[in-house]
Amino acid sequence: MTNPAVLDINGLCVDYGLGDSAVRAVRDVSLTLHRGEVLGLAGESGSGKSTLAYGVTRLLSPPGVVTGGEVRYHPRDGGSTDILSLSPDQLRAFRWQEISLVFQGAMNSLNPVHTVLSQLTDVLKAHRPGMSRAERIARAEELLALVGISADRLSSYPHQLSGGMRQRVMIAMALALDPEIVILDEPTTALDVVMQRQILRQLARLREELDFAVVFITHDISLLIEFSDRIAIMYGGRIVEQARSKEIYETAHHPYSDGLLHSFPALHGPRRELSGIPGSPPDLTAMPAGCAFHPRCPKAFEPCDQRVPVLQPVEPGSGRTVACWLHADH
Repeated sequence: MTNPAVLDINGLCVDYGLGDSAVRAVRDVSLTLHRGEVLGLAGESGSGKSTLAYGVTRLLSPPGVVTGGEVRYHPRDGGSTDILSLSPDQLRAFRWQEISLVFQGAMNSLNPVHTVLSQLTDVLKAHRPGMSRAERIARAEELLALVGISADRLSSYPHQLSGGMRQRVMIAMALALDPEIVILDEPTTALDVVMQRQILRQLARLREELDFAVVFITHDISLLIEFSDRIAIMYGGRIVEQARSKEIYETAHHPYSDGLLHSFPALHGPRRELSGIPGSPPDLTAMPAGCAFHPRCPKAFEPCDQRVPVLQPVEPGSGRTVACWLHADH
């Protein structure tokens, strides 16, 4: 039985700029995140993954603007919150408490002139004003213990920590207020393979312990195969395929998904040739007609350069969707 939805994204569109010169970075994206689920979001750089996350959390930097769609959060006590209509004060209370974000590059996200203790307790001071200083310090120690860091590191500055430790401090900060949703924006990109696996194992354990839902954003689909329950593939600002991780790994339906899968070596089983994807991602200011992937697609045929395929179920009631003329109901 599928858990109830904790986040619904319907028809979200995000532009950079206004008027005729605007660039549409996210195009009519609809996704559902279920309670306690890990949803992976994969695609090459420039496919719209991070822009989608910042649009959902309303953290877009100018000139980024949400131009359409709806984002609804469903708390455990019932009801529904339209995130895009929250006032600035409501949004400030909502972030970190209900939904938190771990940014790319922990060294750039942590303040270099403040200690780890100061930065962890600032979150608690802002959102839990009733907590005493002793309670805030105790909570900070507890948060570091959750991510496997000794409490004596609370007095350290970011430059005194390794890359992996800085990233774990960011994860601890994201979990400070027990949010229902944690968005991880390429949290392991700058780390070596061993540290990537350590952090993923810790995230999997924390998800089991604390029962929060995760949106895991990365260009490395091999990480998502291991860590995610479901995967959504983005290309040119759209979702082109969505399915359970095992289904994507065994039979990717969209040629772009298949290209991503064959861009990394298999860790188990027989060796396979790495083929990659020819060409470059599309220029968002001059998107090709029809399917955005057709100039790079080895299976393109007549309708691909003329009409945009609709994201639709592969089979009725399957829950698996793909936007490709190879699988469309003509």
